[in-house]
Amino acid sequence: MKTIILSSFAIILSLFSTQAQAQEKHETEKRNYIVLTRKIPQLKPIILTAKSLAEEDGHHFGDFQVVVCGKTVSGLQDKEKMAPYLEMAEEAGVHIKACGFSLKKFETDPDKLPKEIEVVKNGLLHNFRLQKKGYLSIEL
Repeated sequence: MKTIILSSFAIILSLFSTQAQAQEKHETEKRNYIVLTRKIPQLKPIILTAKSLAEEDGHHFGDFQVVVCGKTVSGLQDKEKMAPYLEMAEEAGVHIKACGFSLKKFETDPDKLPKEIEVVKNGLLHNFRLQKKGYLSIEL
């Protein structure tokens, strides 16, 4: 009888310990985000969302990336059109990237993109890799 009580107590204690460790890990981790979009005008609401999440997450807010895919990548070359988005993104700590496959498919020269826009070889693969690292993801 004594053994059963001690065993039960040990099991309960280990459950609480595991739960406390999981809670502690969750509280210290950064929250990272990735968004895939096919439309440049969606950058504004995406960046506003990043700002709101940064406020909500506080010191837990981590990386926020936006990957532009599809035919719209050609519009990234328009530096005048992109300037307000790039300024907003910089202020919010948002990293705008272009899908290399889309650039190639729609014959868009990556050297003509604003310097703030990084090219990732494959936007979808980049997204999946970040998801495997725990990034929250959405496609618009």
